[in-house]
Amino acid sequence: MELKTALNQRKSVRSYTGEPVREEQLARILTAAYEAPIGMGKYDSLHLTIITNKELLDAIDRNAAEFFGRPETHPLYGASMLIVVSSSLEGNVGSANTAAVIQNMSLAAVEEGLGSCYIYGATAAMAENRELLVKLKLPEGFFPTGSILLGETDEPYAAREIPAEHRFAQNRID
Repeated sequence: MELKTALNQRKSVRSYTGEPVREEQLARILTAAYEAPIGMGKYDSLHLTIITNKELLDAIDRNAAEFFGRPETHPLYGASMLIVVSSSLEGNVGSANTAAVIQNMSLAAVEEGLGSCYIYGATAAMAENRELLVKLKLPEGFFPTGSILLGETDEPYAAREIPAEHRFAQNRID
């Protein structure tokens, strides 16, 4: 798949079949994560936690729903995998590095035909829950900065037209 196609078709998927991500798909998605540009080349400032354990996924899902005050919801949408990106860097550089890694994984998921969705709210909720943080087994000094859901979906990827009203405001200074 060409990059232009993946960029155009990439979307946030919120409907998953629950089928597991195949190991060869995960390997290609992780390769894309490692290819992300990282500020000052500080790759050791990031840590990925790959979660497929159903009990832990359910606990993270419940925690996020309660955090948002909407216990009837399922913020992880039934996905079979959550990859938590953690950083040892605070501030903009850590956040930018996390975003680059997640975007690369999202584009790779399109190529693999898997659904993906950035998960920041549930990540923030998890970061405030000491019990869940312990279960992540993060190295000392690391904290969750973003996550991505991955999984099989019945939602098709298709070309989309970007309407003018969905474009960013811009100006040019010469």
